[in-house]
Amino acid sequence: MSTELKLNFPPNFVWGVATSAYQIEGAWNEDGRTPSIWDHYCRIPGAIANGESGDIACDHYHRYQEDIALMRELGVKAYRFSISWPRIFPSPEQRPNPKGLAFYQRLVEALLAVGITPWITLYHYDLPLWLHKLGGWTNKRILDEFESYTQTVVKALGDRVKNWFIINEPRPIAWLGYGQGVHAPGQRDYEAFLKAAWHLQLTVGKASQAMRSLYRDLVIGTVVDLTAFEPLTSSPEDCAACDRFDQFYNRFYLDPTLKGEYPPLIESLGFEPDVTELKQSFQKLDFIGINYYFRQVVAADQKASLLQGSFIQETSGLTEMGWKIYPAGLTKLLMRFKTEYNNIPVYITENGAAFQDLVDKEGMVQDEDRIAYLRDHLAAAHTALREGVNLKGYFVWSLLDNFEWSRGYSKRFGLVSVDFQSQKRKPKKSFYWYQEIIAANTLKLI
Repeated sequence: MSTELKLNFPPNFVWGVATSAYQIEGAWNEDGRTPSIWDHYCRIPGAIANGESGDIACDHYHRYQEDIALMRELGVKAYRFSISWPRIFPSPEQRPNPKGLAFYQRLVEALLAVGITPWITLYHYDLPLWLHKLGGWTNKRILDEFESYTQTVVKALGDRVKNWFIINEPRPIAWLGYGQGVHAPGQRDYEAFLKAAWHLQLTVGKASQAMRSLYRDLVIGTVVDLTAFEPLTSSPEDCAACDRFDQFYNRFYLDPTLKGEYPPLIESLGFEPDVTELKQSFQKLDFIGINYYFRQVVAADQKASLLQGSFIQETSGLTEMGWKIYPAGLTKLLMRFKTEYNNIPVYITENGAAFQDLVDKEGMVQDEDRIAYLRDHLAAAHTALREGVNLKGYFVWSLLDNFEWSRGYSKRFGLVSVDFQSQKRKPKKSFYWYQEIIAANTLKLI
């Protein structure tokens, strides 16, 4: 006979879903919007699976009311979405674009009308192409440009929107976009990566200062993606390699943002930041958002020039992305905010998985794998709560199946299935599972 275990969450725990502009909006050249680096990158042969793009995506720009109705049915009280910078500043001369701002004003009003709190991300990968041509994140001019963009958006929405994220995932922006060339803008230049990372780190402090000068009651944070690293063996060599990977992929972004300093590894990266400038721009954030999906196992490898270590590819317990499912890693990472970062309030701003969605005879996606993934990660989050971590909320990635960057539309993360030909939306089984959790504020385990 099975026994049901109930994990109760705090009374004001925030339950939400997350999306980003380029991944769902479409309307890539409507109402004055000009291309972003992703519009350009998608047109490079071989860059995106099946030659796809976000030109139409989920057509959220025209169907946002339908998507808000889905969120209302789901029962979420919070919706995390991003602003398309090239909608707001389509060119150096046109800033702002009234039609671009008007879309987000309509979206915010529609959310508030049904009791859903908007949580805005200012930057989620889609840099204006015109700004990239001036050097993008490698040009220090980006600090002033981002400040101007931030002030414009906050002036337009800050009277109604109080919860803000500044940057989504600085590591992929800098490392994947400028260092490895597998994300837009597709550069493979180590020095460009270091410059981009540095400017992203300075941007958080400068933008938060600008935001607070406009509205003192804003609640401001930023988002980092974190990986749970573990050594292949307990040998000193593997453990040291694992620590280097943690510093490079996690702490290189966390420490300057939350401490105003860098981890020790900085000395071996060929990176000489102006620590005085970092401290001058440093601002205490109200919270940190973390995106967590998987773990990586690391082994020492003296042939690997940068970190003297290599990833070990795991072959079982993987998502469709090839990512290792490891809920315990979420608990471990959350605990670090209690022990290493003064127990700053934390939101899990993305967590979810792509699987091969199976459709039954009635047309319902029976995504049991996704339900198991979310259930186990919520249980891991609850463990951190019991240990005293200041965890405030959880946002599933994602509301909708959408454009998954270099994977195009081949990988589906949504609670809602999208037919990209007809744009028909249909909730999956996981949608109704999450609906029950939100309504009860409780996770049931059997």
